[in-house]
Amino acid sequence: MSAAEERWREALLGWEIPADILAQAPEPPWGFPPGRFAPPAEPIDSLARRFALQVLPDDGTVLDVGCGAGAASLALVPKAGRIIGVDERETMLDEFVTNCRQHSVEGRGVLGRWPDVAATVETVDVVVCHHVLYNVPDLAPFVDALSEHARHRVVVEVMERHPMAFLRPLWKHFWNLERPDGPSLVDILAVLRETTASRFVFEFESRDLRDWGTPADEVALIRRRLCLPARRDHEVADAMRAFPRPVARIVAITWP
Repeated sequence: MSAAEERWREALLGWEIPADILAQAPEPPWGFPPGRFAPPAEPIDSLARRFALQVLPDDGTVLDVGCGAGAASLALVPKAGRIIGVDERETMLDEFVTNCRQHSVEGRGVLGRWPDVAATVETVDVVVCHHVLYNVPDLAPFVDALSEHARHRVVVEVMERHPMAFLRPLWKHFWNLERPDGPSLVDILAVLRETTASRFVFEFESRDLRDWGTPADEVALIRRRLCLPARRDHEVADAMRAFPRPVARIVAITWP
């Protein structure tokens, strides 16, 4: 493992929740409600979507790693004629397949962790992977497996900084716990330079991904992230006003 990979892994593992705090959590602090990943009625004209459509042939094939409900890949329909979605959550895959059917595109779900299931997936025209990398401690083999499955291009979308970095002052406020300042895009790119993705290009995009439902929904989600009980929602709401969440930039990264 290279120095860049070690730094990445160490920074990610620094976000693990201490066992004594996790033991007090009334419900699992991870994940999102399934509806959070539903494809919009009209595809968002994002940089990542443009990067993919530039090289995707008509009736092309797409692999969506960490597909959720399919928002990243279904944005490529009707040019995409067949989509393979990989996800660790069976409920997400069921929703993905249903959404493919509703978009009149052939869809196949593959249950499992990437790259563990990579051998069961064929090569496609374009591979997309949106908002997954910050969940991947072993980044280099993950990225290399993406490259090996793309005939034309891999397109990744991430936040500029770790998506939970904005919670640092809240962790300090409620638990007196210092959280890491990273990792960030700088760390991602350092690893990519040492992989099959070394010829990457990237662009920033000003697009707000902070829609977590109603204000009450957002408070409930943040409270859950912080391993707190529902009776403390009002405290969490007050702290969120005291430490407002900044708008983080989105980054589209692509390589041939």
